[in-house]
Amino acid sequence: MRRQFNNIVSVIHSAIRFGLVKIFGGGDFQVGLIERFSPNVVFEKNRGAKVFLGKKVRAHSGCKIKARNGSFLRIGDNVKINYNCMIICRKEIVIGEGTEFGPSVFLYDHDHDYRAGLKEGKFQEGSITIRKDCWIGANTVILRGTKLGDHCVVAAGSVLHGEYPDHMMIYQKRETLMRPYEKENGRM
Repeated sequence: MRRQFNNIVSVIHSAIRFGLVKIFGGGDFQVGLIERFSPNVVFEKNRGAKVFLGKKVRAHSGCKIKARNGSFLRIGDNVKINYNCMIICRKEIVIGEGTEFGPSVFLYDHDHDYRAGLKEGKFQEGSITIRKDCWIGANTVILRGTKLGDHCVVAAGSVLHGEYPDHMMIYQKRETLMRPYEKENGRM
């Protein structure tokens, strides 16, 4: 019963929030009829940004979705964004319908341009495209210039950059290394 109540509160809160964004946010903003964003989701759309949310997009507590000036963000129908995910868009991020994110997935379509100096606030930008029906495992980081094909599965803890074709399972092998350490002066 509590879960149903929370879902209803989230839908009503989302309708009010996105209604205000449409009225005062200026510019291009389209949203599906029923969205379910937790009241604890940070959603920011700068005036020059274009944001399109499909039908039945869900975002759980702790998520941050930010579309900066001049950026383009499209999230398709039936996309599920789990707890504590972060989508920060400075150029272009497109997420296909039916895609699901595990908790704490981060999408950044930009990197700091460290050559110019971090204090300069300059960025290197590149698009991110995630096609339909993908599953992105927990704690994955997706960087600028990444393109995932349809029906891809990304293993938890992955860091992605590059192009991946349809129907791929993407994982990164890691090995855990151990070695005994030496006691110094008989103490640990």
